[in-house]
Amino acid sequence: MLQVCPNGSRAQGVPVTPDELAAAVRAAVDVGAQDVHLHPRDAAGADTMDPGHVAAALEAVREAAPGVPVGVTTGAWTAPDPAERAALIRSWTVLPDHASVNFHEDGAEDVAATLLDRGVGVEAGIFSGTEAAARFLRWPRAREVLRVLAEVTDTDPETSTGTAKDLLHALGTGHGRPVLLHGEDGGAWPVLRLAVRFNLDVRVGLEDVLTLPDGTAAADNTALVQTAGMLLQA
Repeated sequence: MLQVCPNGSRAQGVPVTPDELAAAVRAAVDVGAQDVHLHPRDAAGADTMDPGHVAAALEAVREAAPGVPVGVTTGAWTAPDPAERAALIRSWTVLPDHASVNFHEDGAEDVAATLLDRGVGVEAGIFSGTEAAARFLRWPRAREVLRVLAEVTDTDPETSTGTAKDLLHALGTGHGRPVLLHGEDGGAWPVLRLAVRFNLDVRVGLEDVLTLPDGTAAADNTALVQTAGMLLQA
């Protein structure tokens, strides 16, 4: 599975408004993206879990790319108090297909449980260099998540694949869930190639990387997805 992550928390050069996100996702789907992870923004351009902004982003993207699963972030930077994040999830009027929960963050288990109880799939975000893997594996509802989102934060192209292998080892296979492995910046393409070798799900987009494998600037999310698709086919 190839997921596109069109914006993340980057401040510039990424789609921000619902219409921009819809256009970016439609173009990415046209060249092979099968799933979406996006960050809804408020009027000031900041990541948000506010129900109105979440609904606007989801509705625009779904109209542009019907039938494609769409997920959102629940990162702690959107609302530092996990109880507030859980309350925001309960207030959503339009539900995403899935949402990411970073298991190194305080209250991750409660946020994830709130999503599951609302029928929203959970991408369990497991960052390298944290205790997230052990914490996730201890959680009684680990087998209920949609997938594990193994996130390699090592941006060194020389060491990122080793960090990825260590992260996968820490996760093991006992959780029984699909794994999406991805890196960021300098580690994005080496980790994507490793994920392809291991037959894991992958993602790419301007949230994770701004350049193509040869180091040239990517024109947009479409160029990144198209390149990733060629690596998958090869």
